[in-house]
Order: sequence, then structure tokens, then C-alpha cells
Amino acid sequence: MKFQPDTLAGINHITHADAAGLRVNGVAWTGSVVVPWSGAVRPWGRHAPLHSAADLLPSHFDELLDLEPEVVIFGSGARLRFVSPALYRGLIERRIGIETMDSAAACRTYTVLANEGRRAVAALLFGPATA
Repeated sequence: MKFQPDTLAGINHITHADAAGLRVNGVAWTGSVVVPWSGAVRPWGRHAPLHSAADLLPSHFDELLDLEPEVVIFGSGARLRFVSPALYRGLIERRIGIETMDSAAACRTYTVLANEGRRAVAALLFGPATA
């Protein structure tokens, strides 16, 4: 019996996640990161450093808009932490779904959605400042 999910070619695969970071396509990431369903994985926080939920600005969520996702999975760190909807107003206004969960759950959810062919983006807080 096969227990591993089928994966689609050309999508980013998260193969490991723990409190310190994750592995995407075999590459280790230890800080906050954006994982689109396809294309380049990148550090999250182009315009302002991002270490924890307290550092979040609307610009952090706005930088996800150019990826044109249908859903953003926000991983809030080691524990579930909801943030103000004002931070992701740009996503709401463009009718892009957003779900908040701890970063480990966000990695699992992203994997399922991406393997279903959905335009999912994982925006993940990782590192000691998010514990």
C-alpha cells in the first residue's frame, strides 16, 4: 500500500519542517520564507526585515500579490497566532483566500493544495524569534 502522496512536476515541494526552518526542493531555509506553488522560493520580507509576527507590516502581505495566488497559507510560527486583517487587506480586496495556522501545519496544508494543482503560496515565519 502506498502512503506517500503523488506529487506534480514543476511545483515546489516542502519535504521537512521543524521549529528552526524547512527544506524546499532539497534546499534548507532557516528564516521566514515565501514558498509559491511554482517559481523561486525566497526570503519573506523584501522591504522590511521579518523575524516574528510582531514585525509584520501590510507590505509583507502585499509582496505576495505579484505571485497571483488563489490562496495564501500564513504560517505564524511555532504557535498559532492570528494577526490583524488590516495587514492582509490587499489580499482580501483581490479576493485571495488566506488561512492562518502554525508554520508546521501551514507546510502540510500547502503541500496538499500544491499537489492538487492549486495556486497556493505558503508565507511562513520561522526561526527562534517566532517560537
